[in-house]
Amino acid sequence: MKGQDVVVLLKLASLEDDAKDRGHDSPPAGLAAGEDPYSVRALEAALGISKTEISASLKRSIASGLAIKDRKTGRPKPSRRHLREFIIHGLKFVFPAKPGAMQRGLPTAFAAPVLRESLHSAGSLIYVWPYAPAKEMGQSVEPLFKSVPEACKTDSRLYAFLALVDAIRIGNQRESMHAADLLAQRLE
Repeated sequence: MKGQDVVVLLKLASLEDDAKDRGHDSPPAGLAAGEDPYSVRALEAALGISKTEISASLKRSIASGLAIKDRKTGRPKPSRRHLREFIIHGLKFVFPAKPGAMQRGLPTAFAAPVLRESLHSAGSLIYVWPYAPAKEMGQSVEPLFKSVPEACKTDSRLYAFLALVDAIRIGNQRESMHAADLLAQRLE
């Protein structure tokens, strides 16, 4: 299991939710009509992860039960229940997050839009994923994969998923439980 596996699975969940919201007839933003957003090529473009790594990630996720192949389309899709349980109960031990030096970056965890209004951390510093073009300053937190900040700029759902994941990885018990509840609602 690698950090990018979780990123790929959450992107697939984001694509599923996006398809439900807009209907299956129109392509997602940034894709031409007829282009499959679930293809390895489209996932590479959206996430900044190589096709080889995406393919290997999907194989690992299917082998571990965190993803399945859709019977009708053959597309990989996340096993939402298993993914939710893994993120809530195991991710902080497999991929612990340690706040680092002050850096410019994209807000994550309690500073991200998904949690900003409902939860505040005890400190005055925010957590950020290192990202040079960003304007916010805060304590750096390494994302699950280096291209996460760029991928989140074009996918607000993925941003919300990954910010909640970081809140689970970083937060104390109360904060982690609140983020876990929000993530569970989104992954139902």
